Amino acid sequence: MSRAMILGTGRGVPAGILTNYDLEKMVDTSDEWITTRTGIKERRKAVAGEETSYLAAEAGRDALSDAGLGVDDLDMIIVATVTADMIMPSCACLVQKHLGAHGCFAFDVNAACSGFLYACSIAEKYIRADSSQKILVVGAETMSSRVDWQDRNTCVIFGDGAGAVVLGGSVDDRGFVAEKMYSDGGLYELLYIDNAQSMNTDLQNPDYDGSYVRMAGREVFKHAVRAMAQAVDEVLVKAGVSPEALTLVIPHQANIRIVNKLRTTLGLSSEKVYVNVDKYGNTSAASIPLALAEASREGRLQPGDYVLFCAFGGGFTWGAQLVRW
Repeated sequence: MSRAMILGTGRGVPAGILTNYDLEKMVDTSDEWITTRTGIKERRKAVAGEETSYLAAEAGRDALSDAGLGVDDLDMIIVATVTADMIMPSCACLVQKHLGAHGCFAFDVNAACSGFLYACSIAEKYIRADSSQKILVVGAETMSSRVDWQDRNTCVIFGDGAGAVVLGGSVDDRGFVAEKMYSDGGLYELLYIDNAQSMNTDLQNPDYDGSYVRMAGREVFKHAVRAMAQAVDEVLVKAGVSPEALTLVIPHQANIRIVNKLRTTLGLSSEKVYVNVDKYGNTSAASIPLALAEASREGRLQPGDYVLFCAFGGGFTWGAQLVRW
């Protein structure tokens, strides 16, 4: 039974850049306040025409090019997002339209910041069943469409962007080695986004004041570090791989304090943990594939290297995956 391996990576980022100094003019904050608490200096903000599906398609094209494949080679498209262009059709179907990929099927995965890991987990199972398949997995978000621009605790954190991978069957021992996925819906109120107000008056929320990100930051921090560290430990034990054997860890880019706390909890050097949160902020499901694409292009990964992904997001959802590059 063949493993699924990453054949190519890609990225799609908006043209608009929103710096901390820009935010100083919009909300009661400062560059020093944001940098100290989050490590973020700037984030991308979508402009007209850069909907989530557009960014996802850009990342998909880049990944296909990196893999040396065309859209006609695809058997499936999975998009992880919580900020799809619309409720129906799925963002993945719109990506399929943008790419002109007519011979495959497409669907979305909603697992917040863990969405890319969930989507890869699904794709990996399909490829284990049929190693000839080629699957495009995209994490894409326009979080700027779901933040309250008067809430400095959230609007300074999130950014827009997309990252993608093309998965196919491995011919050797490279590919996805082990994973652990979790969720706990009982804690959803610590991090969530309301839907638009219901058109059914019997189901309307009397306290509704907008479809914004709601986050209890301190509580999320405590849960995130503990949960990701546990998932990482379990994956390494499952795979029989020591932390010292890891070439690179690419965590969800939530904020620098979570990343640093996770790094010290796992006993890893800073050189082994990839960070680009300073440039993009928290791009939710896009953060890991976007970082992976950049790490690959920077020459940080060579064939046979162990790279580990870990994420934590609203739901709560969390997990870790170990890949042999």
